[in-house]
Amino acid sequence: MKLSLFAILAFPALVLAQSSTSPSAPATTGESQVAVTFTGGHETVGVDKGRPVILIASALNVPPEVFRKVFTGVKPAGPGQQPDPDQVRKNKQVLMEGLSSYGVTDDRLNEVSNYYRYRRDSGELWRHEDAIAIATVTNGVVTAITITNSGSGYSSPPTISVPGVDKANLTATLSFGTDFDKNGSIKEITIGGSPAVP
Repeated sequence: MKLSLFAILAFPALVLAQSSTSPSAPATTGESQVAVTFTGGHETVGVDKGRPVILIASALNVPPEVFRKVFTGVKPAGPGQQPDPDQVRKNKQVLMEGLSSYGVTDDRLNEVSNYYRYRRDSGELWRHEDAIAIATVTNGVVTAITITNSGSGYSSPPTISVPGVDKANLTATLSFGTDFDKNGSIKEITIGGSPAVP
């Protein structure tokens, strides 16, 4: 069917309406789901000399400052050296004398020590699990974060970024406790200071 010039000029809305429903021009919402990137999160306080004291103390259910104070009496083996059995016994005695009043048993101390034991001189890291989260990005802005795995073993808040989004301004809050699977996990992620609720 041919339309005259008059018909096209007289009824432009009809022509526009027909073109807007064309299959070649699908509607878009501008919303997408993007995997969040976590970097770092395993820094330690200088005085702890690479030991994840916040994780060890939390697993033992004692304040970090208490563990640090007690640990000053411990004489660990040097880098790459095997611990002397007699010194190991003395170190254990020092720790138990300082921690037993907080309800720490010998078995629990062994369990926690073994769990977080690692060789720094070999470039190892203590046991941990990386967190997983999905960001909802609307028109280039992060509008929500869904944590699908809160991870564990973070001693400091990791840096959070979203590929394709500049200056997302995301901050993680950590949770610590006696459960190894939840100790040093991500409790919450905020967007620009506000909770990121999906």
